[in-house]
Amino acid sequence: MQLRIDDGGIPAPGRPEVLPISGAGRREIPDGTTGTPSDREKPGRTAPDGHYRAAASGPRTSRHADAKAAVPGRPGSRRRRKAPKSTPAARLTAAAVAATGAVASVLGPWLRHVRPHYPRPGLTGWKRWLPTWRQAGGAALASFGLSVLTLTVTYAVIDIPDNLNSFATQQDNVYFWADGTPMARAGWVQRQEMELDDVPQDVRWAVLAAENESFYSDPGISAKGLTRALLRTVGQGSAEGGSTITQQYVKNAYLSQDRTYSRKFTEAIMALKLDNKMSKDEILEGYLNTSWFGRGTYGIQRAAQAYYGKDVSELNAGEGAFLATLLKGAGLYDPTLSTANRARAEERWRWTLDRMVKIGKMSQEERAGYRTFPKVLERNPLHSTGKQSDYLVELATRYAKKAARISDKEFDRGGYQIYTTFDKKRVDQLTRAIGMARDKARKDNPNASKHVHYGAASIALDGRIVAIHGGPDHRMQRYNESNATTVPAGSAFQPFVYAAALEHGVRKSRDSAPELVTGETVYDGNDKVPVTTPEGPYWDRSGRKVAAKNDNGRSYGQITLHQALSSSVNTTFMQLGMDTGLDKVGATARASGLLPSSLGAQVPALATGSSRPSAIRMASGYTTFAAEGLHTEPYAILKVTRNGHKMPTDIPVARRAVGADTATEVQSALTDAFRTAYPETAAKADGEVAGKRGTTEDDTAAWYVGTEKKVSTAVVVYRIDLAKSLEPLPLEGLGGTITNGVPYGIWSEALKPLG
Repeated sequence: MQLRIDDGGIPAPGRPEVLPISGAGRREIPDGTTGTPSDREKPGRTAPDGHYRAAASGPRTSRHADAKAAVPGRPGSRRRRKAPKSTPAARLTAAAVAATGAVASVLGPWLRHVRPHYPRPGLTGWKRWLPTWRQAGGAALASFGLSVLTLTVTYAVIDIPDNLNSFATQQDNVYFWADGTPMARAGWVQRQEMELDDVPQDVRWAVLAAENESFYSDPGISAKGLTRALLRTVGQGSAEGGSTITQQYVKNAYLSQDRTYSRKFTEAIMALKLDNKMSKDEILEGYLNTSWFGRGTYGIQRAAQAYYGKDVSELNAGEGAFLATLLKGAGLYDPTLSTANRARAEERWRWTLDRMVKIGKMSQEERAGYRTFPKVLERNPLHSTGKQSDYLVELATRYAKKAARISDKEFDRGGYQIYTTFDKKRVDQLTRAIGMARDKARKDNPNASKHVHYGAASIALDGRIVAIHGGPDHRMQRYNESNATTVPAGSAFQPFVYAAALEHGVRKSRDSAPELVTGETVYDGNDKVPVTTPEGPYWDRSGRKVAAKNDNGRSYGQITLHQALSSSVNTTFMQLGMDTGLDKVGATARASGLLPSSLGAQVPALATGSSRPSAIRMASGYTTFAAEGLHTEPYAILKVTRNGHKMPTDIPVARRAVGADTATEVQSALTDAFRTAYPETAAKADGEVAGKRGTTEDDTAAWYVGTEKKVSTAVVVYRIDLAKSLEPLPLEGLGGTITNGVPYGIWSEALKPLG
């Protein structure tokens, strides 16, 4: 009788035994059952003698049952675990295990044959413990083979990342004055990438002579250097030294700065691979752009600007040799830090130049020209002061993004060079003038001066913003006083009303045609004259007649428009605005440069300065009259480059805002306004200065806006408690008097030699 084994391991008559095994391993046992040879002697199977041998204990569950139970979704099933995600370390470990197994299977029999027997039989004394030459040679050969195999597997497993690490790609943005000198930088890292072609050959070879003279011939690593590093590591207990330029670039661009054996080993393997993947020039370019040079700078371009105030393309061999010296450790070789540093730097500098001669990259005659150690700047000119330069950077950034169409994300990645319109001399003069006014206010009125602000801007007739004053300290106050639209323009707005009237004429009755006006047209200049419309007096919402007030309550009687502007007669211009049409007044102000969002409501107060333009926009508006009616939108950017490549930049162009005759008449009236208010200064100006003051009825702002030669400057003084609100407070005397106003004092001081 034949027996079979079912899924429960119980013999069943009438069928051959089917063993729970699948695939090629299943075959028939001579007695008619199936299985593998090893199954014949297992308990619970039919042996060759025909007798059934039961399992030692308990029923056996077949592999088919186990597989069935493991199907997801079936009751009692076991969910199959997901395979762990492969990592380079896991792949390396698996490969090493597989390689070791292969080696063991091949060398195992031979190793068993040559294995030492200690103590060695037939010998006495210490000789009993010496291995035979066969054993020693076999051990050495096995070690060598294992080392080669390990290096081969490691080389195959370690990959060069597709992307550089984020720190190696991050750059800063650098800002320059109008004359091209560095102004400030912004960003976490001072780095700017430069193409190798922009680095002079002498500078390149200075770096190579100092760091890795065999760079163009080595395979990316140096056996001598690695040995030296290993000996130093054993002695000091940390992995360091012995790196080629390729290895240093790998460390800078792909790895961390950890000083460990594993990082050093990985660095060497990646350097070998990178040397086969990239050209030597590409590696050198990457190295020069990612290396640390001290003073917060990464990359040789930033280093050139930090130590010499110029681009790397302008460096000579002596300056390049000094920058190469810094690669040894800027903290030890920056000569401005200590006399010991200077001595080390000079010694290393001379050694680097001598090495250039030795390797044939500099002649003895050229070397003779570098006997004096090149003088470096005492401080990094790109260092942000946190004061006025930060206001300039903030403003320039806004204009740069708009002009060059740069997104916030792209700009934050860095690498941009922003060449601004800011004139350093004018910025310094304006800052000094406001500083003097601020100090005087603190002395004369300590309490009120706590909340005083001084906004100022100077703009050329072609729209260039040449100077601004944003505030006392950007780190303490991010509020930019030159660009704030918080206080009314007051009577400084009158030129726009006058220009609108000259352009469009006036209407005295609803059905009459516009009447042309000139500077000789006469209006009522008395104080508190009610404003009229074709239907009669103008009433406000509270049912009161609207009337303007002149400064100090002065009445001028019948006065020409030219004289009214030069004397700043409020009542005349309120009525003139109504007769011209407040919509036309607003349109003229916008065409002249004021922003629509800053204009006041179309009520009579619009003509007396209810609009709230910034100092930048007021200065821009007055350029229209000095430029014969042409207006150019203010801009702060001359050009933008990224890593040395110029980007398309939109620079505003002049457009007609008002007629040339209109602008000439307004400018003439402003010139007379300046002469009337400051006759002594006007006599020195030779007719090239025009401007007027601006006051408000509630004494919350004091202005002076005027043009000198081809630059318009606006200064405003006001009080705001930024901790509470943006509502202006009374000046309490901080604006000065009508005849001796603080804004004019700042204006004249900033535009010396006027005063």
